[in-house]
Amino acid sequence: QVQLIESGGGLVQAGASLRLACAASGDFFTTYGMGWFRQAPGKERELVAKISWSGGNPYYTDAAKGRFTISRDLVKKMVYLQMASLTPEDTATYYCAASPTGLFGDYHYWGHGTQVTVSS
Repeated sequence: QVQLIESGGGLVQAGASLRLACAASGDFFTTYGMGWFRQAPGKERELVAKISWSGGNPYYTDAAKGRFTISRDLVKKMVYLQMASLTPEDTATYYCAASPTGLFGDYHYWGHGTQVTVSS
């Protein structure tokens, strides 16, 4: 059974940085895809970035390119999202998710989320 627990959210001012962390437990394989998604109030959940569990092929949406960096630590079973130059538009609940069928597969496993609030 896969479990994901996010941490690192908080209230910051515009321009600040935050690092989100996702602690993973259970059986993971190099074929898994790991993603960070976010959902703002009144909006649909959207992908932010994803990476294969093997560490290759990081993918970023336009909103994240140049500001966010996704990474993972195989030994610690952690996935990180380093966020910089945050704006109020980044305010959302951020979720860590895992796809057993790879980077572009269905994300079956989800954490409970961590809140990021960016004030102007």
